[in-house]
Amino acid sequence: MTDPRQRPRRGQGELEALVLSALREADGPATAGWVQERLGGGLAYTTVITILTRLLGKGAVTRERVGRSFAWTPASDQAGLAARKMRKVLDAESDREAVLASFVTGLGPDDERLLRDLLEQEHGDGED
Repeated sequence: MTDPRQRPRRGQGELEALVLSALREADGPATAGWVQERLGGGLAYTTVITILTRLLGKGAVTRERVGRSFAWTPASDQAGLAARKMRKVLDAESDREAVLASFVTGLGPDDERLLRDLLEQEHGDGED
């Protein structure tokens, strides 16, 4: 039987997203205690440390020693993290061409045009 006073479990990755969001709001590197305070809601300090350590393992944050603790910084912005996830999925597949072809053919006209523009910019930069 479940305790009606218990909060519902958060979805996978929801806490990581909340922690990253809090770190992005910081003026610079932030401690786990600062993140815990910023998030409120009774999140345990050890839970914050666990999430930050997982994010470190995924390359989503960096840390630097500050006294006896660590200060944490996001490794990239939201777009960079999304791109990292996309590359991870692509790297896990054996047929990269099929995955990329399926992705590109599933794009809407606006996204397809944007992708073409970005690719042209990338190729144009090295041709001077």
